[in-house]
Amino acid sequence: MHWFINCLKKYAVFNGRARRAEYWNFALFYWCIYVLLSLVDAQIGPEIPVPSELSEFPEETQRLPILSAIYSLALLLPYIAVTTRRLHDVDKSGWWQLLFFVVIIGWIPLFAWSIKSGIIGPNRFGADPKEDDKEAVESVSQTASHPYLKNPDLGSKNE
Repeated sequence: MHWFINCLKKYAVFNGRARRAEYWNFALFYWCIYVLLSLVDAQIGPEIPVPSELSEFPEETQRLPILSAIYSLALLLPYIAVTTRRLHDVDKSGWWQLLFFVVIIGWIPLFAWSIKSGIIGPNRFGADPKEDDKEAVESVSQTASHPYLKNPDLGSKNE
């Protein structure tokens, strides 16, 4: 929940970088809340009549998804922002999100980039978001060059 709230605090921040944890936790909570609101809408949403030419049954009604629609519109900008920051972490421009509109084919690279580990160290979009954790790891191990490297000797200055 920390990452979800953190993304809401960065409501329309499109610069910088987002870790995988920030992106995926935001997406998880976004979709869980969306599904819950959709279920609530299906139970208590306002009913509207379905036109008889579109319905198999007379006097059929359908519920409007008011809550989930408001929620989706309210969080559209933070979702785009965190995706942009996630793409920045793998050294891609946020404009690559437009691949989403290329059905299925465009989703594959977006998914691959979202699960890919970010560039270690600073890139053209800013500092490494994992660097904040570096001090905590270095207090345990003075030879660690990056908190998420499996081999702490990789990239160390003492080579």
